[in-house]
Amino acid sequence: MSNSRRGLLAAGLAAAVVGSMGVVWTLNANAEETPDAPAPAVAAPADAVPVPADATPAVAAPAGAAVPDTVATDDEGDPVPTPPKVLPWGERPSKLKRARAGVSSAAVAAAGADAAPADTSGSLEPVPEYAPKGRNSRSGILRKATTTVVPPAPPVTGAVAAPGDVYFHYAVGTQTGDTDGTWANLSIAKPELNHDDFHSLTEIAVQSADGRQIVEVGWTVDRTVNGDDDPHLFVYYWKDRQPSCYNACGFEVYSRTVKPGDTLPTGLQKRFGIQHSGGVWWIAYDSEWIGYFPDRLWNGTYTRAGLTQWFGEVAAASSAPCTDMGNGSPASDTTAGRIGSISMTNGPEPRAAVRATSEYYSVLSLSDRTFRFGGRGAC
Repeated sequence: MSNSRRGLLAAGLAAAVVGSMGVVWTLNANAEETPDAPAPAVAAPADAVPVPADATPAVAAPAGAAVPDTVATDDEGDPVPTPPKVLPWGERPSKLKRARAGVSSAAVAAAGADAAPADTSGSLEPVPEYAPKGRNSRSGILRKATTTVVPPAPPVTGAVAAPGDVYFHYAVGTQTGDTDGTWANLSIAKPELNHDDFHSLTEIAVQSADGRQIVEVGWTVDRTVNGDDDPHLFVYYWKDRQPSCYNACGFEVYSRTVKPGDTLPTGLQKRFGIQHSGGVWWIAYDSEWIGYFPDRLWNGTYTRAGLTQWFGEVAAASSAPCTDMGNGSPASDTTAGRIGSISMTNGPEPRAAVRATSEYYSVLSLSDRTFRFGGRGAC
């Protein structure tokens, strides 16, 4: 099993938390929003080795003979936990379909695949990436931060921006209430990212009731983190409101197929989930458990969420950004980005309240469990 490296907390990101957020919500499973469930695949283990026809049969150990322990361990030497038998949406895990390494998000979608390695190394060890990350909670919103990270220019044209302020813009739904986790269908897009800006993403997040401890999963277009303009899978966590890094920093990879940082198919809806079980926060994508954040990251104090959120986020170099959120269409457009079928795991019944924190982006509730969001920014 390949495990992630643990990174250091990001240097150079000093945050000023301003504002307040008094709206809260939850969503539950909505059959109209949920894609048809694929039949569980039955396959040989990923590490199975074919046995030659002329191989000598193995000799069984005598009855009562001692069998050596071969318990797999993670980066810290702890035993690898066993994930729940079913994913948060009730299906048994099945292997994701992986496209050829290094292809674009459009090519992943064209291949009918769920993800593709972002590079051709074959490694399942995610690389820690330090870049700005916003957060919002019941008690306050991270609207502005200062960073030493410089967003790279687009691959073809564009001037390199200078380090400085980062402005965060959100279209968000929130719900309070104790829960073991959440899942939702997120539409994956390829928003246009202005050359001065940092990222545009869509995610789900579970937080402690005070918003200080957070686990996140979603997709992001971020040239600093991913090196291109395609949507990529990401994970992230906060401890005591202190940021970490993308994709690594305490995250343990469990899947043999996909890892954080992989390229995702654009133009599709995929399921993303977070669930606490067995002393860790498990992360699910589409049809697999991809890995987990262990409780030891919070010294065992964060084992159940009190606040759950689903949202779009833009991190920009301006308070009036020219970057798309979602797929760039405003929430009033029926083709806009969508977060749907939201469900709480062992938690309250969903009842959504949504809001946008910026005049340049919009959100529209369609039901207690589904909303549209997005926009093109100020340009």
